[in-house]
Amino acid sequence: MKLDLLVMTVHPDDAELGAGGVIAKYVAEGKSVGIIDLTQGELGTRGTAETRATEAAEAAKILGVAVRENLKLRDGFFQNDESNQLEVIKAIRKYQPDIVITNALDDRHPDHGRASKLVNDSIFLAGLRRIETTVHGAEQEPFRPRLQLQLIQDKYITPHILIDITDYWDIKERSILAYTTQFNAGSDDSEPQTYISNPDFMSSTRARAQELGRSIQVKYAEGFTARRLLGVKDLFNLI
Repeated sequence: MKLDLLVMTVHPDDAELGAGGVIAKYVAEGKSVGIIDLTQGELGTRGTAETRATEAAEAAKILGVAVRENLKLRDGFFQNDESNQLEVIKAIRKYQPDIVITNALDDRHPDHGRASKLVNDSIFLAGLRRIETTVHGAEQEPFRPRLQLQLIQDKYITPHILIDITDYWDIKERSILAYTTQFNAGSDDSEPQTYISNPDFMSSTRARAQELGRSIQVKYAEGFTARRLLGVKDLFNLI
């Protein structure tokens, strides 16, 4: 299956938090969109790998993505090394996405920046024909996406591009709240409270989208960074 857009992020819920609106937008426009989680988020304070897998499946259903996979790299301890690069290369060659979105270049959670570097390096390597990979016994062709973008996550980074998600905010929010073990914990919740389980976290997520939206005079937007200069063919299609 070839994808137009692949969101490849390290923890289940990263894709929804950082790019849920863009995912919903392009699904609605008929694009083929997928999500690959690098880890199961098994080191998270709340929930388990099993509950998060169930939540991720529900979030994927809400967003309407064509595929969601988990590479099951080691949460917290994965490295940007050959074995993990090969797993990411196989996924890139399998789905041949035109665009890949991954984690922030630098962030509060050390997994985010390390995952971003892993995906970036693997995208380059995926285009080298002398790196041979197979899936289910079949040899894969080299492939390199046209564009990679990075999320803006906990640490605010000036975006290089903003995308209007006003019409898709409700879908984004529902996909985030599908992670019932992670967000909007009530006062009677028996699990330890975390930075993201506090209901104020969702308020700040909404405020971030509103702040970015105000920059382009829309209600809600998501922002992304790019490692290279971006070009456009038509200035009249800019907001």
